[in-house]
Amino acid sequence: MKKILFVCLGNICRSPSAEAVFNAMVAKDGLVKELQCDSAGTAAYHVGERADYRMRQFGLKRGYNLTSISRAFDPKSDFDQFDYIIGMDRQNVRDLQRMAGNEIDRKKIHLMTDFCIGKKYDSVPDPYYGGDAGFELVLDILEDACEGLIRKLQ
Repeated sequence: MKKILFVCLGNICRSPSAEAVFNAMVAKDGLVKELQCDSAGTAAYHVGERADYRMRQFGLKRGYNLTSISRAFDPKSDFDQFDYIIGMDRQNVRDLQRMAGNEIDRKKIHLMTDFCIGKKYDSVPDPYYGGDAGFELVLDILEDACEGLIRKLQ
């Protein structure tokens, strides 16, 4: 089984959305026994909280149920537990690389948009301070990138 960890800053918008989108696609493709995921944040701002209510609403409109509870990335266990650690933007990736203890850990770190198969994006932008269009864009990018990630993992 391959284990994937999606990571953003606070673990309340982008990474829990990636987790929900990925899980929905994995279930639809019958890959539940092969692929498993979780999400975390590089900062502990929102530990124990549900995903942002706006992100949950936009996710539900597309059939994604964001049920995860925010947690902080734990370099002591997450690098050992996961095969892929995927940051939503370049700052997340840099933060993860700083936390990596060795080259094996660093090789597990990827940028989410590197898996996009449709349009090319530099990152999954943080929608927290923006309007509705930002939440929709996050889901558009994640649907594309999760499809590409699943193709890569098969």
